[in-house]
Amino acid sequence: MSGFDVGVWLSALPVLLIAATVTWLLSLSMRNVSIVDSLWSLMLFAAGVIYALGADPRAPRLAFVLWMLAIWAARLSLYITVRNMGKGEDRRYRAIRERNEPHFSFKSLYLVFWLQALLAWIISLPLLGAFSSIAPIGILDYLGLILWLTGFVFEALGDWQLARFKRDPVNADAVMTSGLWRFTRHPNYFGEFCIWWGFAAVAVSAGGWWSLPGPALLTVLLLRVSGVSLLEKDIGNRRPRYADYVLKTNALFPGPTRK
Repeated sequence: MSGFDVGVWLSALPVLLIAATVTWLLSLSMRNVSIVDSLWSLMLFAAGVIYALGADPRAPRLAFVLWMLAIWAARLSLYITVRNMGKGEDRRYRAIRERNEPHFSFKSLYLVFWLQALLAWIISLPLLGAFSSIAPIGILDYLGLILWLTGFVFEALGDWQLARFKRDPVNADAVMTSGLWRFTRHPNYFGEFCIWWGFAAVAVSAGGWWSLPGPALLTVLLLRVSGVSLLEKDIGNRRPRYADYVLKTNALFPGPTRK
């Protein structure tokens, strides 16, 4: 069993808060808090690097976990940045802005940016767990890698399929029901779920069972808070055919289309 190094974990929080604050300052001139989405995966990567620097250099999971983390973080941040470029503030953040005026510009520092930093800090626990011992590689590590690969394919391919679908003006009010989106309404969220439970499996293999609150929190966010629940709150108003899609297709976990 590996020990929980609370000092190393705490050392990441100020870095994430500073990164969030700098990004908040950028958002003020842009009047667009959506840029926090591009920062999300980079904060988790930064946390992983900090944990790696504080770890025993003999830890056998250092290199491959950092590579997995870097590939995921770079792709997701780049995709979100390109997707949002020139489109203004996301409607979800506009709704938050409207609910918190006046002075949302200041309030967004803690309501959006510091909150994201705090969530990233908690969710990053499996990275700390993966680096917390020199226990040899075991079957759980391979399971974690398979989960991560599954998640990465779902997330990257799902994003690519949806982006290609949206580029066609004919699909302006249509619902994406092909490709991975035929089996789950949110293949990108399912991918995120698999990726972080994959990291958790690696952490448990290293003895870091205490890191499980991280992916557990992510799962709650995906299902009940900022993921499926928030995204589908008003989508039926914008895409009338979405109600039929909901009846036929699983929300998160892939499954056959229902008739």
